[in-house]
Amino acid sequence: MMIEEKNKALVLEAFDTLFNKRDYAAAERYWSPDYIQHSAHIAPGRDGLFNLVKSIPQTLRYEPGKILAGEDYVIVHGRFSGIGQPVNWIAADILRIKDSVLIEHWDVIQDEASREQSKSGLPMFGDAFPK
Repeated sequence: MMIEEKNKALVLEAFDTLFNKRDYAAAERYWSPDYIQHSAHIAPGRDGLFNLVKSIPQTLRYEPGKILAGEDYVIVHGRFSGIGQPVNWIAADILRIKDSVLIEHWDVIQDEASREQSKSGLPMFGDAFPK
């Protein structure tokens, strides 16, 4: 398997472990103790990320969509639902990987638009608008 495919699988497994399963002990093996966080929504480091997830309702779900990889970087376009907000978040998460561990993260997050709000008439994620 090429490094890009391994890195994509790693990110998908890491996100599922943390956001959907909420298995913090298992998630520690995916995120470096020296994890660098560039997000405006998340406190620094691995602890900042884990503490954010712990503060979100148990209804939190992450659904991956498109995923791209190039060498040590992976970009995944996904939906965060059940976050305790009026609307879901659609995010492009950019991760840098070293030695099969997530070491750095950036994101771009938008509120998911309804059919009525979408000027393009197309959903922001997947093939259908959220219900």
